[in-house]
Amino acid sequence: MPAILIVDDDRDIRTLLAAFLAANGYTAQTAQDGAEMQEKLSRTSFDLAILDRMLPGTDGLALCRQIRQSSTMPIIMLTARGEDEDRIAGLETGADDYVTKPFNPHELLARIRAILRRAGHSGAQTAPESLIRAYHFEGWNLSLERRELVNPEGVMVDLSTGEYDLLVAFLESPNRILSRDHLLEAARSQPEAIFDRAIDVQVSRLRKKIEPGEASPPLIRTVRGAGYLFVPKVTRL
Repeated sequence: MPAILIVDDDRDIRTLLAAFLAANGYTAQTAQDGAEMQEKLSRTSFDLAILDRMLPGTDGLALCRQIRQSSTMPIIMLTARGEDEDRIAGLETGADDYVTKPFNPHELLARIRAILRRAGHSGAQTAPESLIRAYHFEGWNLSLERRELVNPEGVMVDLSTGEYDLLVAFLESPNRILSRDHLLEAARSQPEAIFDRAIDVQVSRLRKKIEPGEASPPLIRTVRGAGYLFVPKVTRL
């Protein structure tokens, strides 16, 4: 199970968030400040850290810089301040994502899962992402190394970040119904995708780029009340 370190001076947040993550398949340890964080990091290897922006003593930005000096471990910053300047400061310091308090724990969970999936810790019962170089389906080829999609005629098709993430999610689980919640995790790089119906818009955009004309069977099938199903046979290369 992926290990997560929660650094926050609010004991209630630490306790509740650790319990929530444990209930969703993660191991979690907590620290109340930078000193305790460093002590935990010296003894345990973590897959992701959640840092509070406003901490007593050394603040979250400084701790993020410290981690980045020796580690590429993903970092999510929590803050009670939602100004763009504050968010940009966190990202420029090295944070991978930024969540404003009060936050919905399920949204935070979706962001954690998406970041860990990109880092190769999805927990999926398939070949590790690091071993998969490309996917092939219906004459299409998607290179993960170059993030390039090439159609059956050999023409490269541009994908937005959200469209790419959705396509990878479908290719990872072909012929399996994927719920909107699952796809929400995959498309979290798009800020508007925190709303369920925005997933429908993203899927519609992806369909327009990869599906043949209306006379041909769809590649992505809508399953009413359940989600979406990627129909083609997928080959991992």
